[in-house]
Amino acid sequence: MYAIFEDSGTQIKVNVGDIVDLDSRVVEEGTKALTFDKVLAVGAGDGNAAKIGMPYLSGATVTAEVMGEAKGEKLRTGKYKRRKGYRRQAGHRQEYLRVKITAIKAA
Repeated sequence: MYAIFEDSGTQIKVNVGDIVDLDSRVVEEGTKALTFDKVLAVGAGDGNAAKIGMPYLSGATVTAEVMGEAKGEKLRTGKYKRRKGYRRQAGHRQEYLRVKITAIKAA
């Protein structure tokens, strides 16, 4: 069974047991699970018809276990002007919230 849900303006397709990196957010200390209710579609994955919302399915949820924070790969960017002695470098490393999908409940 798979589900497509929306989180922070991003649509994510998941199956039970998938590990997903979501946009970083403030999560209270001791929070073990998150529930996403903006489910766009749910399908069985065996050829049966999927349930598609307009825009969301009422009553459908995706439950995820919080695994902790994670960091993405480091990105480097730079500016350069030839013969001028001008060089600038900048870096960025995105922070994510890593979750494991534990349950998908269809409407």
